[in-house]
Amino acid sequence: MATPARLVPLLAQFDFARQRLTDRLSGPVVDSGNGTDVPVGPLTDDEYRWEPEPGCWSVRRRADGPGPAAAQLSGAGEWGRDTAPFPHPVPPPFTTLAWRLSHLSELLLLRADHTAGTRSLTRDDYRVIGDAKSAVADFDAAAGAWRSALLSVGDEGLDTVGLCTYPHGGDAEEPFLEIVWWVNQELLHHGAEIALLRDLYRIRAA
Repeated sequence: MATPARLVPLLAQFDFARQRLTDRLSGPVVDSGNGTDVPVGPLTDDEYRWEPEPGCWSVRRRADGPGPAAAQLSGAGEWGRDTAPFPHPVPPPFTTLAWRLSHLSELLLLRADHTAGTRSLTRDDYRVIGDAKSAVADFDAAAGAWRSALLSVGDEGLDTVGLCTYPHGGDAEEPFLEIVWWVNQELLHHGAEIALLRDLYRIRAA
């Protein structure tokens, strides 16, 4: 199936943001934005779960229970991600790099499933990752699944309201093209947050 012309620029934006974040997490270099390679080391477990201030939301071993102001740990497996039912705490707790990367990987994987998969996965099915190396690999797999789902949609599908049945957003009320745009901005803004957290971790001793 030929890629619809309207999808091409959004797909290119997604690919750029995905590669930029992957490089920022894994190294050995990341493009500074002007073509200059900046050295960057791989994400460590300590950095992955680093809490810049007390009371952060993060990913935690299920046996340890949820963190401050969280009511439960979402997801499946040994680890879970801090969360609380609506209405969420105000102001929202600061979230760790682990929390943000887990959230990003989950939404990519679930939206892929609800676009071109079983259309059944929920947050309770998503396996939360507790170590940095596996979390980076999980992000890459989730991003690949979402990209494959995009390539399965024809031009008519881009205008279809509710084509993606993802249950944790407004997908049922939006044309699919709007969901593609939304996922891109999620990747862009969470990727920028993760990059900043890496910078803050690097300079924390100073």
